[in-house]
Amino acid sequence: MIERIGDHYRSNITNRFIRPVLLQLPLEKQNWDLLEALTAKTDQFPGRGFLLDELYREIGAAARFIALARREIVPTLKKRIEKSGSGESDKVLQDMAVNAFGSNLQLFADWVYELYISLVELDKQNAKGFPPFYSRMPELQDIDTLLLKK
Repeated sequence: MIERIGDHYRSNITNRFIRPVLLQLPLEKQNWDLLEALTAKTDQFPGRGFLLDELYREIGAAARFIALARREIVPTLKKRIEKSGSGESDKVLQDMAVNAFGSNLQLFADWVYELYISLVELDKQNAKGFPPFYSRMPELQDIDTLLLKK
């Protein structure tokens, strides 16, 4: 699931056409770092597993990114994107990336939410009478609103 999220993010969200616009988002460096950690996990930690609290923080960062991109990028992307590329094929690829961005962002949000729900279930099973991690993390309190708002 994490590999699928990372592949989708790199191919469809931060591709060479859209990344310059995304980098203009008013997102803290820590948020970008957490988002990068989530989407590059399979490259960094093959076969080692993941820490639950780290994944929750990374999911929270992804949710903040998604909400901000929905609000600030999706409505204005076509106007903000610079026409780039030297050939007709680049122009076509750029138009495809721009036109599909909203749908690709929604799919990214859906998959991040699916990962979150899976982790919550795992967290509850492993809590063994203690409060699960997610319930003690204030950055996850509005995760439903950030990820599910369309």
